[in-house]
Amino acid sequence: MFVDESIIEIKGGDGGDGMSSFRREKFVAAGGPSGGDGGKGGDVIFTVDEGLNTLLDFRERKFFEAPAGENGKSKNMHGKDAEDLIIEVPPGTTITDVETGKVIADLLELGQEVILAHGGRGGRGNARFKTSTRQAPRFSENGEPGEERKIKLELKVLADVGLVGYPSVGKSTLISKVSAAKPKIGAYHFTTLKPNLGVVKVGDYSSFVMADIPGLIEGAHSGVGLGDDFLRHIERTKVIIHVIDASGIEGRDPLKDFERINLELKKFNEKLLERPQIVAANKMDISQGAQNIDKIKEELEAKGYEVYPISAVTGEGVEDLIRRADTLVKETPDFLLEEESEEEVVIRGPQPDDEDDVFDIVEENGVFKVVGKDIKRRVAMADFTTDEGLYYFLKVLKKLGVNDALREAGIEEGSTVDIYGLEFEYYDE
Repeated sequence: MFVDESIIEIKGGDGGDGMSSFRREKFVAAGGPSGGDGGKGGDVIFTVDEGLNTLLDFRERKFFEAPAGENGKSKNMHGKDAEDLIIEVPPGTTITDVETGKVIADLLELGQEVILAHGGRGGRGNARFKTSTRQAPRFSENGEPGEERKIKLELKVLADVGLVGYPSVGKSTLISKVSAAKPKIGAYHFTTLKPNLGVVKVGDYSSFVMADIPGLIEGAHSGVGLGDDFLRHIERTKVIIHVIDASGIEGRDPLKDFERINLELKKFNEKLLERPQIVAANKMDISQGAQNIDKIKEELEAKGYEVYPISAVTGEGVEDLIRRADTLVKETPDFLLEEESEEEVVIRGPQPDDEDDVFDIVEENGVFKVVGKDIKRRVAMADFTTDEGLYYFLKVLKKLGVNDALREAGIEEGSTVDIYGLEFEYYDE
């Protein structure tokens, strides 16, 4: 098992802007406000896809944004709500908020989903601001910005394919050839001191996880050598690729090595031999390998094994081997260990922030800054292109208690107030 992880940024779609317009119809001398509201931005929703088993796609793409809502139109026509952005992840994916370090969701089973970034609501058109005293409002509201989050995806991956074989038969070279794994490789035994795992991509739409199990020797099932700790790594693999050195250049008989390794697997857990096992006859780039391959295939195929002559160094035959392993992974059911227990499914999702309307007054070099999540949102939605829009925004600040807070902070007339880039001089009413 290893942890596949990726950090990405997500953003809900911005709400569409409200429209500022007036009726212009024949025989209507002074039509009223008719600007429609903007549509809601799309949410970013994570859902489980049981067909996925890695986070490989999130290594290449780091930013996901839902579409924005449509802007409002004249004649009181509202903009359309945007479609949600659905992001599929493998079962067993844990999602953590990078800023807070809190787990947002644990997605384990098909059908589970959680909204991780809400889309912004659409801005109101000028028709929505008409009152008994304001008959012709000439301002509207911008769409609310979509929620932004930086999240960490973690997936505890159990290898689909396990590579077994004696030390120095080329397992590390093979996994480095077919995946992004960078194992330590050397011409001596036990180069691999811990399982190396890599994601193997097959074509455009398929992938599986391959584990390079450290070299086994006789007695490994009872703890000899690297011991039985590493044998446990293949207990839940679906497919075993048994790598042998077809050249025998180290003075070893590849067929006897094959039998010894399978005996170790059997002694550790007889059920391991129930896994589909294919043979990778490696080092075909060496002349001795080409000389021995006919005998190897004859003996092992007679016992029901599929044999693929390959060279992990040159890549010869590797593609056929990987495609066959991918097919077997899809055809083979999961192997669950008896001691495994079902995990509790937890989907929390972002919790409502009760402090949205809370703001702070921060003085820096004589400038009084008003900061707060809701304040920032209101600035983004305000229409500052007209005097009416600015006046309406100032009324909103007063209603929220910003004026009182500024006075309590000791502000004096003529001092500069900064609200997320909007600067003005303060004068007490």
